[in-house]
Order: sequence, then structure tokens, then C-alpha cells
Amino acid sequence: MISVLAPLVRGLCINAAAAPRIVIAGNGIASKNALSIDLESAYKTDDAGGETFNEEAAAKALSEAYAAWEFETVPAGSGRSETVKKHPASIVLKRGENTLGGFWIDQDIDAVRRRREKGDDSFIEEFVSPESSAEVSHDQCSPLNTALPGLTSAARSNVVKNRVAVVTGGAQGFGEQISLGLAASGALVFIADINLVGAKELAKKINGAQGKTAAIALKADVTNEESAKTLFDTIAKEAGGLDLCISNAGVLQAGSVMDQELESFKFTTDVNYVGYFVIAKYASRLLRLQYLGAPRWKTDIIQINSKSGLEGSDKNGAYAGSKFGGVGLTASFALELVKYNIKVNSICPGNFFDGPLWSDPEKGLFVQYLKTGKVAGARTIADVRAYYEAKVPMKRGCEGPDVMRAIYYIVEQEYETGQAVPVTGGQVMLH
Repeated sequence: MISVLAPLVRGLCINAAAAPRIVIAGNGIASKNALSIDLESAYKTDDAGGETFNEEAAAKALSEAYAAWEFETVPAGSGRSETVKKHPASIVLKRGENTLGGFWIDQDIDAVRRRREKGDDSFIEEFVSPESSAEVSHDQCSPLNTALPGLTSAARSNVVKNRVAVVTGGAQGFGEQISLGLAASGALVFIADINLVGAKELAKKINGAQGKTAAIALKADVTNEESAKTLFDTIAKEAGGLDLCISNAGVLQAGSVMDQELESFKFTTDVNYVGYFVIAKYASRLLRLQYLGAPRWKTDIIQINSKSGLEGSDKNGAYAGSKFGGVGLTASFALELVKYNIKVNSICPGNFFDGPLWSDPEKGLFVQYLKTGKVAGARTIADVRAYYEAKVPMKRGCEGPDVMRAIYYIVEQEYETGQAVPVTGGQVMLH
């Protein structure tokens, strides 16, 4: 139940503050400053006597109770013209006399953990200028919140600051680059990988460098529904919800259509195509719950696809086919989920030559392509690499910062969904 209530509460807090919040469970909250909300109206009894929990009704009850709460607004002091608007740092949800769950709220995960440990129920303060409208506009409750919407822009990387993100396959390759980039830009990043040891090592590296909790490692198998469900339930419990889901986990096993084993073909399709569906399924469920509390807050699902999703790939049909299919899923998911303010897009990077997918000395693509004879006349790995670098107009492979810029663009661009954005150094161009 906490995994359902937490995103509803997070949405409520985002809507009130027009800014991201971290929400974590804290049972037993007994605070004079806590906002207590009764969700009895969310429980419905059917003709057979069965009982269900209505999420929309719960969101309505939460919103009404928060709106009725007595916000304390006082002068900011020190000669400033702003006033201070205070928000509750703890919320208790009840059904009559029974407590359903308690939640602590703050702007970052370390701060909210300290609140829970100390029982600190002091209010969250928000400075409000005299010119601020009483109503939250569309642009105020958006990723940018700029003073002149449409005319100015925040620094590109700031669009993910204080947001909650998850990166599947986040421990290596492009996933590692994305995890590092998001954390450096101020996001709280859940590094989800089947390689939990690698994910923990990366999270430790990130947190040590930043001196705070900026990354959390979780194990996830994207081809397993129960694993995916557990992943997003855990994110809901650890942070309250999500703003950005990067579906990056992918594999490649090259082979001719005349020779490739069916199991190899299925493995590639299961991870790249089915895995994207599974992750989008459970991510969208979580994001929808949050939307019920924050209907103006836009969130993103971004699939890391490939240039092979935009054009065929010789002796690489399993990979290209799964990536073509992923673009189709992106367009379809975008049409379905737009009503929940969930944007869905794909990024189609060129070849990341320095990552393990290409450069692993045993399983990398350079080795695979050399063995399968995909590059005519190539006798060494260096020959294969030189061949692929020569195919790129910019004469280099795609790198982590190239993909990060595309991610920032997609999050910042509120008026686009269902797209496959090439990041290929000019190798593949849109028509």
C-alpha cells in the first residue's frame, strides 16, 4: 500500500510547491505539525460486499485536505520584500482511527532522512515574492519554471536538478555515463542493473565524489516482470516517486540471418524490446499515480535506442529489429500516456566505441564483427574500429556527453513526445 500512497503524496507536494520533493515513509509519526488526512472516502464497497481503494478519490481527498490546511505566511525579514510560505514536512494518512502510513517530505533525500531520524517536523519554507500569483500556472509547475516562458531557458543541465531518475542497465556503457551525468546535474539517480555489484560500486563512487546521497543501487532484470515491479515499488518507497525513467538496458549478439541461433535472437529481442515494454509498463503506473496529485507536472520515459533503430544493420538483424520495434513502442506509448503528462521519446545514439559493448576484449562488437566477417578484409580489431570510425561524418564515435545533451533537450522540451532523436555525428539523418 505504501508504494501506492507515496507517489500520491509526492504528487500532492510537487503540486503545492511547484518543485520536486522527496517523500519517504515514516510510520508512527506523532507530530503537532503533521498534516493528517482521512482517506475514508477513497474506499468503495461494491454490490458483492468487496472493497476497493479508488486512487482518483484518494488524490481528491489529499488535494482538498492540503488546500484547507492553514499555511502560515510571515514576512521574510532582513529587509526582504518576500514572505515565507510554510509547507508541512510530515503527512499522516488515516482511515478513521487507523493509520495507513506516515510520510516525511523535504527537498533532497539526505534532508528527509535526517527529518525521519530526528522526528524533525519543522515546516518547509518557501520564499514568495509579492508579485507571485495565488494560482500555479502551467509554466510554474513545469521542469523549467522560467521567468519568461518561451523566451529564456535555464542552463540545460538544470532541468534535472533535484529530480528523481532511474537508469536501467545503469552500471556500465552508456548507462554508466548517463548515471554519472544525471548525478552531476543534481538528480537523485537509481542505478538499476542486473549486475548489482557493479551498480553498488558506481553508486559508491558517485556518492563519495559528491559527499551526499546522489545515487542508489538496485538490482533489476528488465525481462522479468516481478523484478521490474519490485524496482518501481522500491523507488516509490525510497523517494516517493519518479520524474525521469531512462530505459537503457540492452544487449547485442551479432549474427547472419542464415546462421544465428534462435536462442541468441530471442535473447536480444527479450532484453531490448520486451524489456523496454516491461520497464515502461511499471514506470508509467508509478508516474500515473504521481500525476493524480500533480496533474501539471510533466515526467519522462526515455528509451536509449540506437542508430540501428533508424536503419538496417548487416548481419545484425536481431539487434536492429529489436530497436526498430522499440521506436514503434515509443510512438505508441507516447500516444497513450500523454493524457497523464508523461512524455515518451527515444534517443538513437551512434556507436559508443569506447564502451564495453564495442571494446570488451572477449564479447565486444569489434571482436564479434571480426569473427563473423562483417567487415570485409578486416584482419584485426583495429581494422574493424577504423572502418566504423570512417563511416561517421564527424570521424568519431558517440560519447556520454552527446547522449546527456539529448536527454536534457527532451526533458526541457515540453511540447514533444513520441520522437526518435538521432545522435549519430551525421551518420544517420532524419528526412
